[in-house]
Amino acid sequence: MDLSRRKLITAGIAGASGLAAAARIADRYGLIPPDGAGIWGPGETLTYAAQRVLTGDSMAREFPRELISKPPHANGRPPKDDVFVKHQTAGFADWRLAVDGLVARPMEFSVAEIKSFPSRSQITHLACEEGWSFIAEWTGVPLSHILERVGIAATARYVVYRSIQERWWDSVDMADALHPQTIITWGMNGGDLPVGHGGPLRVRVPRQLGYKSVKFVTRLTVVDSVKAFGKGMGSFAAERGYAWYNGI
Repeated sequence: MDLSRRKLITAGIAGASGLAAAARIADRYGLIPPDGAGIWGPGETLTYAAQRVLTGDSMAREFPRELISKPPHANGRPPKDDVFVKHQTAGFADWRLAVDGLVARPMEFSVAEIKSFPSRSQITHLACEEGWSFIAEWTGVPLSHILERVGIAATARYVVYRSIQERWWDSVDMADALHPQTIITWGMNGGDLPVGHGGPLRVRVPRQLGYKSVKFVTRLTVVDSVKAFGKGMGSFAAERGYAWYNGI
């Protein structure tokens, strides 16, 4: 990327007018986030563009096994509706992860198939914007592997992922989608991913805050724009006032 780090950051630190200038620069290089409109848009844009320019393919910190939290915090409650309970009772044998959108080969994968793919284990920190956090070992298939299997189009810009809890959805750009630490998680601390932590399948995005790691994931949709989803801001969280991009 030819965008100058100094040019972007110098514009950004020059107050409100500087934020607007930084937003114009980011727009020129395709670095406007889905929530880049509105009163907070220039600030969201500067954060997203600066992190993309400054951090590139950097890795989230991985920790030694002795620092795994005991027990890890399980936030929220699992779904109690009949559909989910039926899946859970059957050991998630019929759970499917559908992949569609701008792909050559739309597919559905069972949990068993997901587990058969090349896996990655990483001991990373999950930090919540509410202030709690924990370290755990997460095991899963890199999202990049799944995207390779379905054959994403050259025009792909985002991957939208949705939970069985229909209101919970989010998206990442291709930089995070193809990052080696972004995984479809099926295991935790040496066992299956507990339901309390999003089992049977959870997206794990360790370079961003915890709410990007959506639980109970059932569908991935590859798109060139997120405008057709919800309010067009890229995630349910962004529609509630959180940032779409929250790199750490």
